[in-house]
Amino acid sequence: MSALAACGTANKAAEGNAVQAGNAAEEAAAASATPTESSNNASEEGATRTITGEFGDVEIPVNPKRVAGIYVEDYLKALGVTPVVQWYHPSWGKQDYLNLDVPEFDISGSMEALLDKNPDLIITDGGADAAKYEQYSMVAPTYRLPESVLQDSRLMLTAIADALGIPEKGEAVLAEYDQKVAEGKAKLQQALGQEKVAVIRLNVADKTFALFGVKNRFTGVLYDQFGLTPVPMAAEMTEYQSIISEEVIPALEADHIIVFPDNGDWDTAANQEAIQILDGPLWKNLPAVKNGNIYRMERSHWQSGAITANTMKLDDLLKVMVK
Repeated sequence: MSALAACGTANKAAEGNAVQAGNAAEEAAAASATPTESSNNASEEGATRTITGEFGDVEIPVNPKRVAGIYVEDYLKALGVTPVVQWYHPSWGKQDYLNLDVPEFDISGSMEALLDKNPDLIITDGGADAAKYEQYSMVAPTYRLPESVLQDSRLMLTAIADALGIPEKGEAVLAEYDQKVAEGKAKLQQALGQEKVAVIRLNVADKTFALFGVKNRFTGVLYDQFGLTPVPMAAEMTEYQSIISEEVIPALEADHIIVFPDNGDWDTAANQEAIQILDGPLWKNLPAVKNGNIYRMERSHWQSGAITANTMKLDDLLKVMVK
């Protein structure tokens, strides 16, 4: 899938086309899940309704029981729904932070593996283009999230909750999330003020760095929801990330640096040579490093922009930044 093929060097392929979420996106999220009952009794077994996804109307079960969420398992878990499979790619693994005990579905392999799990509803994000959508649709009714909600995890959660027929659960999850963000934002702003923050990914294979901008789908939440101040270069970026050399790092003038590897963990053997860069003389002379303000985060949830991952990022920041 293009979504993860691009993960090492760019954001998910869908982001290139994602629009900024706003009032129009709110309306699109609501409209996408407006039900049309095909049965007078919604609780009747086999009842269906019609919702509108990115590629048109799709008839889905009123009460789906076996849901496959292709790269949206984070939202399913937040809503208390266990998916029948978990997205997996040989080059990028899976979203380990979810700790799901379900079979893996290798999206680079055959659809037969998904068909064997007999889903009654498939939900996909922007990683599914029209061709892939057609393939999924041959397995089960498939709801491809509208492009207009993909940039905002809150809108995605709402759309998915509506598709599952549990909008009230979505509202409850969002209310809890919003309260946590409001409280966390206040603590972070009190601790950091206007100190500048940079989010950097270490690309292990070529030993380069990716600076994540304010529009980055994975980490833009730090700035637009958590209230942190980006370094000037990140604030001015119109793209989701920018590949930079090690020599550019000092020019960022970052008071705080968040860094994580593009694949594997900090103790993964294949990463050790690249990680040594962070112990070199250039890094040791950075003010952020001298002040103890460099934070090595775990890749899995920092390279996801979903609702559970965002909550975990906030917990990470409160732990290391608020004394």
